[in-house]
Amino acid sequence: MDADFCYIEEIGGASRDYCDESNTEFPCVPYKGYYGRGPIQLSWNFNYGPAGQNIGFDGLNAPETVANDPVVSFKTALWYWMEFVRPVMNEGFGATIRAINGQLECNEGNPDTVRARVYYYTKYCSQFGVAPGDNLTC
Repeated sequence: MDADFCYIEEIGGASRDYCDESNTEFPCVPYKGYYGRGPIQLSWNFNYGPAGQNIGFDGLNAPETVANDPVVSFKTALWYWMEFVRPVMNEGFGATIRAINGQLECNEGNPDTVRARVYYYTKYCSQFGVAPGDNLTC
């Protein structure tokens, strides 16, 4: 059995610093972690802040809500999808990788992870009997 889509929080995320201190509109709160949580692994203060404003939770002061509240968790995933992924879907799967994790994975940032994403994507497309389309990598 595959272990895909099993994690509510990013593995090792608490040890990572996803605080963009230059973002004054959504400043980081001391001792809060903005690492990946939820189905799309929402991360960074500049995403937690507006996601919280949009769907009604305190994303900066209580980012753990995304992992602890299943409704908020999926609302943040849908918010992120509609804001950043849906607009680029017509550009191919690679554009969705770039929209979700571009700065960490694209432009040779982590080619093994990109290959794994493409592998799983094409595997799922095959299982559903749909063509994966063009432009599979970022």
